[in-house]
Amino acid sequence: MSASHASAFPRSRPQGTFVWYDLTTTDATAATLFYQSVFGWGARDAGLPDLCYVLLTAGEKMIGGVIHLPQGPDCDIAADTGWIGYIAVDDIDAMIARIDGSGGTVHRPVMDIPDIGRFAIVGDPQGAMFALCQDMTPPPPTAPAIPGQAEWHELHAVDPEEVFPFYARLFGWTKADTLDMGPTGTCQFFMAGGSMGGGIIRRADPSAPPFWLHYFNVSDIDVAVDTIRNKGGEIIHGFRQIPGGHWIVQGRDPQGALFAVVGPGQ
Repeated sequence: MSASHASAFPRSRPQGTFVWYDLTTTDATAATLFYQSVFGWGARDAGLPDLCYVLLTAGEKMIGGVIHLPQGPDCDIAADTGWIGYIAVDDIDAMIARIDGSGGTVHRPVMDIPDIGRFAIVGDPQGAMFALCQDMTPPPPTAPAIPGQAEWHELHAVDPEEVFPFYARLFGWTKADTLDMGPTGTCQFFMAGGSMGGGIIRRADPSAPPFWLHYFNVSDIDVAVDTIRNKGGEIIHGFRQIPGGHWIVQGRDPQGALFAVVGPGQ
C-alpha cells in the first residue's frame, strides 16, 4: 500500500478487531474477476509502480486488496496463496514485543507507510498467520454489514484451548458461548472490541497447518454457491446452518485460496 490510496485504508477501529483483508495469489486478474462474480466487489488498481495491488470495495467501503505473487527463481516475495486478515492495534511496536515474548513469530517486521499506517505480518504460537495494523486517525462511525463485507473470523487451530490465551493477552479477547460442531469438536466464540469477533475450532485435518478463515456476507447463499462452482471454484464444506438462521459454506478459489461465505438461503 502507498500514500496514493491512503484514504482507502480503513482508519482506526477498537484494538483487536479485524479491519482489512489481503489476498495473495498467483493470478491477481483471474482472482479479482472470480471474487467480483461471487461477491459483487468493486475493484481498481492501486497504481503502485513496483507491485500489482488491486483494491477491493463492498458497496462504497474499502475492504481489502489482491496482491499478485511473482513466479520464478528470481522472485523475492515469500508468501503462499491465501487470505490474511489485519487486526487493529494501538501500539504496534509494543505488540510486536509482546508477540516475541509470548511464543509468536514475526514473519515481516513493522513497515511504515506514510499517510496510511504501520503494518507487520505475524503468527501465533501454533503457526496461524495474521497481520497487525496501526493508524492514528480517529475511527469513523461503524457501518452496517453489507454483502461482500467480512462477517466472521474463524481460527482453525492445533489446540483451541491452548492458543486462546495468546490472543486474549494480546487483544483483550474474551470467551463467549460455544457451539457443538459435531466431528470437528466445539467452536469457542470470542468477543473482540466489544462485539462478537469470531470463533476458534480444532482444525479438521491434523496434517494441515493452522489458519484463519474469513467469512464474507452474501445476499443469497444458493446463488453464491452456484457462482463459485460455475467460475471454477470448489465447495469444500457446507451447507451448514448457524444460529440466527443463516447458512455457511467454505470454498476454495481457482488459485487455491480458502475462503467462506455466510448468508440466507436454502
